[in-house]
Amino acid sequence: MKHIVLCGDSIFDNASYVDGGPDVAAQLRACLDPEDKVTLLAVDGSISRQVETQLVDLPSDATHLIVSTGGNDVLHNAALLEQKTATIASAMAVLMAANGAFAPEHAGAVQLARQLDLPVAFCTIYDANMGPLITTALSIFNDAITRNVHAAGVDLIDLRLICPEIGDYANPIEPSVQGGEKIAAAISRYAKAVRQQGAGTRVFV
Repeated sequence: MKHIVLCGDSIFDNASYVDGGPDVAAQLRACLDPEDKVTLLAVDGSISRQVETQLVDLPSDATHLIVSTGGNDVLHNAALLEQKTATIASAMAVLMAANGAFAPEHAGAVQLARQLDLPVAFCTIYDANMGPLITTALSIFNDAITRNVHAAGVDLIDLRLICPEIGDYANPIEPSVQGGEKIAAAISRYAKAVRQQGAGTRVFV
């Protein structure tokens, strides 16, 4: 029996954005065997440092932990994209300063989860439905996520490749029923393929 725990933000806690449709947790349950369980600890609006609080409620029989965090950390810096700068170099410096604050917060969540005796996968931030400027900026933060994941040797679910279509989003930043179905399917593939922590990062899409 598998017991998959979902931590993090509204990528998983998306019930209020799907207009009565199934949320990611419900879609994941539909992908699994009847005896398998899914626990939703993710909370809409959470940032990376709040993963620690969520893990306090980790069920003792959990077999897999999936974490999606970082998107809200980036949203807190969204005003940076409105700043006027004189050069591309100065614009990059602004983004790198924001990433410098984000990267250790995310790394703390990764290291905490890595200490658990079960398979752990972190998600990238998907590109969202906000245009190429945001996608370009997100690549800086996703670089921090992938570095943190590889450094800790936990696994990676790359939402950028899983949700590439406009229909995958209920609004500019939340997964729709269509997107949630894809995310749930990727998590199910991961849980069915992975039974224990590996020696290095495994990537799932």
